[in-house]
Amino acid sequence: MLVLLGAPLGNPEDASPRVAAELSRADVIAAEDTRRLQRLLSELGVTTGAAITSYFEGNETGRTETLIEQLHDGKRVAVITDGGMPSVSDPGYRLVRAAVKAGIAVTAAPGPSAVTTALALSGLPCDRFCFEGFAPRKEGERRRRFEDLAEDERTMVFFESPRRIEATLEAMSAVFGAERRAALCRELTKTHEEVRRGTLAELRTGAADDPPRGEITLVVEGWSGPDPEEATPEALAAAVGVLEAQGLDRKTAMKQVASRFGIPKREVYDALIKPD
Repeated sequence: MLVLLGAPLGNPEDASPRVAAELSRADVIAAEDTRRLQRLLSELGVTTGAAITSYFEGNETGRTETLIEQLHDGKRVAVITDGGMPSVSDPGYRLVRAAVKAGIAVTAAPGPSAVTTALALSGLPCDRFCFEGFAPRKEGERRRRFEDLAEDERTMVFFESPRRIEATLEAMSAVFGAERRAALCRELTKTHEEVRRGTLAELRTGAADDPPRGEITLVVEGWSGPDPEEATPEALAAAVGVLEAQGLDRKTAMKQVASRFGIPKREVYDALIKPD
């Protein structure tokens, strides 16, 4: 049997008794970071005779075949990541898919999730949401992803690195609108846990003045519909300018701004024409 273990995000006290029991009874433990696993075993007071193997993004493809062979041999294989559930922007998906295809039983010992933890702490609507993982690293691809989500009414949850968070918030401000509400959650359940709430523009300024460190989960409010009352000429011209600075041609930028404010494109065009 293949067992997916939900690992603590930071605080080892969040590990369930079942996770500890599965670690002690496994024949093989595939860990994203074997050093972190050893630390967790020590913190939980768990003794295991399992064969411990590394299983991370760099070797996931090749090691999956070996783990499937061990499962076919009757081994109980546990998969654990650095934090949260395997497969969710972490190793595990390929192995689960291969196990299902091979007719091998798969189960899970549920545990902490950065996605739902950040969502609950954000103060934003939780009744409907989508998880988008990490935004693309390249500027153009990142912008296009946000454009696809610009009119999604669900609350959105992203993972992001401290190195890219400022650029991501800047791109979100340009595409979603600077006044869209969001929450930047970092180091969840750890000593330096912090939740910053505000508009995308405020969070972007905060990230520039006080760069957040550690693992970041970003929660962004969904689209609430156009607001024509905010479509002043100054606001329209500024919105087009921001999108052009992001690399969009003027025609595309005007179309997006018109859609965002719920007005005809002609009004955006008029706002860009300065009287002599």
